[in-house]
Amino acid sequence: MFCDRRPTHPNGFSLLEVVIVMLIIGTLAAVAIPRFVVYQYRTKSAEAKINLSSIRVAEEAYYSENETYVSVAPEPPVLPGGLATVFDGKTSGFSELGFDTEGNVFFSYGVAVSTDRTGYTIDAGSDIDEDGIVQLWGYTKPDALGARPAGQVGCNPTGLSPLVISPCDPDAGTSIF
Repeated sequence: MFCDRRPTHPNGFSLLEVVIVMLIIGTLAAVAIPRFVVYQYRTKSAEAKINLSSIRVAEEAYYSENETYVSVAPEPPVLPGGLATVFDGKTSGFSELGFDTEGNVFFSYGVAVSTDRTGYTIDAGSDIDEDGIVQLWGYTKPDALGARPAGQVGCNPTGLSPLVISPCDPDAGTSIF
């Protein structure tokens, strides 16, 4: 004889349980994803501060040997966007300073030197979030007369505190953060 033995409890989840789990996951994703994106932008921005500091050290070392600072055209020549771009430190003006990166970069870097070659502005720019607004960072060391050269990448140094790496606005020279 054939006996029908169906389980007394159903296998799987009910539709209500699946909907509740999906709502929980959706809520967590709605909170976590925007925070993760902001965290990514901050991490990429840290690159600019680190490299500006390294370029500053290279400029000061070069000055101690040659009694002049080196002006360097922006490298990479085109502002990067959301993807890292090749930095050519070997054939660009940065080779004279002995500065190079260990890989691709999210920012373009440049150095402008004052006419008497005793002051400089280092700046970095990128459109990391690709919204059309360029994020600029800068460092300026005034020359003997207190003048600050305009940055090669677009930073207006009048809003920067001398000898401090900080964000800058290309139009007004004020902080954008």
